[in-house]
Amino acid sequence: MEEVSDVNEEINNVDVGDLDTGDDKNEEVGPKSKKRGRKEASRSEYWTHFVKFTCEIDKVQKGKGVEKCLLDWKIDKIFTITVDNASSNDGAITYLQKKFDNWGSNILGGRYLHMRCIAHIVNLIVQDGLKGKYEHSAISRIRGAVRYIRNSSARYKRFGECVELEKIETKKLLSLDVPTRWNSTYLMLESAVCLKRAFDSYADIDLAYVNDLSKPPYDGIPTNYDWERAELLLKFLGHFYKLTLSIFGSLYVTVNTIFHEISAVDMLLKEWLNGDDFELRDMSRKMKNKFDKYWGSIEKMNMLLYYAVILDPRHKLEFLEFSFDAIYDDITDAMLMKEKVKNGMQELFYDYKMRYGTPGSPAPSSLGSNLFSKSNQSDNPMSSRMYLKDEFRKYKLGGKKERVKTEIEKYLSEDPKDYDKNFDILQWWKINSPRFPVLSKMARDILAVPVSTVASEAAFSTGGRVLDAFRSSLSPRIVQALVCAQYWLRLDSKPICVEEDLVEIEVLEKVCHACHYTHSAIVIPTDVVEEEGRG
Repeated sequence: MEEVSDVNEEINNVDVGDLDTGDDKNEEVGPKSKKRGRKEASRSEYWTHFVKFTCEIDKVQKGKGVEKCLLDWKIDKIFTITVDNASSNDGAITYLQKKFDNWGSNILGGRYLHMRCIAHIVNLIVQDGLKGKYEHSAISRIRGAVRYIRNSSARYKRFGECVELEKIETKKLLSLDVPTRWNSTYLMLESAVCLKRAFDSYADIDLAYVNDLSKPPYDGIPTNYDWERAELLLKFLGHFYKLTLSIFGSLYVTVNTIFHEISAVDMLLKEWLNGDDFELRDMSRKMKNKFDKYWGSIEKMNMLLYYAVILDPRHKLEFLEFSFDAIYDDITDAMLMKEKVKNGMQELFYDYKMRYGTPGSPAPSSLGSNLFSKSNQSDNPMSSRMYLKDEFRKYKLGGKKERVKTEIEKYLSEDPKDYDKNFDILQWWKINSPRFPVLSKMARDILAVPVSTVASEAAFSTGGRVLDAFRSSLSPRIVQALVCAQYWLRLDSKPICVEEDLVEIEVLEKVCHACHYTHSAIVIPTDVVEEEGRG
């Protein structure tokens, strides 16, 4: 198995994804076909755009590989790097932090550089919970029943007749799961529970159903207790499934929603830990231990997840403080979290102000106290003199000694926007960037942070299906055209309307017709497809 790292700048953010090559067989891509003396095809130059690391590679070497990519692509401003939880990734991030310091582009010394993939953490949490004896037995028997019926088209047809006989009104179909992927197990259980009566009816018409499932490798037919456990698991896993769906997206902002989802999971686990169901308490305890390992304290989380909530005009700091009071039983812990988030947010804003602020703008201050305290004045005599001059000028003009508010103070002093699920947070910051020139740049970078490597892994999986062992000599431009065309055709937000796009279609046909005779790559004119549609 190979680990493929993709370095992709997205408003100063990098997403490094690890491939699961077991399903797509990307490790076999290349000129290794030996069927019937087939001539070996030359390896496509497409793969030269990516760096491949073996699992045994040294963590420093992995960091050097990412560094080489950034240098080759002339990317020198990196805000975050999203990786999974492999220990070698931690070492690579440490190496890159030092390098970025030398480049002079590190924000606060790379304090927020390391972003752990939320999807990987959720997967680890759920897998720990499903290791219980009763959960494993129930899932195993239901999985065996589904596999038995799906293994034969005749059985599947008879099962469909049972569904009609039982008058089950659902569009869900039986689906096989991958045991190592809990989300597919959730979908399998969801459909199976809806069709429970059909399973009972099928046992009456297929005499081999009970006998075959009683033999290895099966564990028997599902019992009523198994179905009860399955319904409980569906309720349990449904929250995590919704969480994974919310972070899988790559066409919209996700970082501002993670805190809400994590908080909901934390409170849910605490509720189940105090419940009456012993088995559910045991499962919740395992998951809570894994939860605390990655998200149990503020030091273990990337603070950008908190800042993104503050930069959401619908929530701001008030919502975050309210959430801390609800999550933490000890008021001291809640107050400590509030102070750390406030100070960290202010420090990051100050760093951005030093980089992008204009001369003469108001100096930053703490969210809770004046930055120009006596200690700060004594440490910096120049700032102290400038402070007195500014205050004297304000005194002469207005007669009052009032400090000018910073951008972040102005932003937080305004009432939050009304909640709207269709609210476009990026558009809001674009419109209000003249009012908050520095804070909007900070919001641009934070809201662009990818919290999951799922999108990059999916891109690699798609490339592996396009470029396989029997089609391995395509040019990079052809591969790009195939992958992008497939992506554009699947976009729900931009449905294809032939009647309205006849002119564009005729232009594309001419291009394709010319390429057929010249054997050149398909180039889609820029006047046909908008630049922003290139994924």
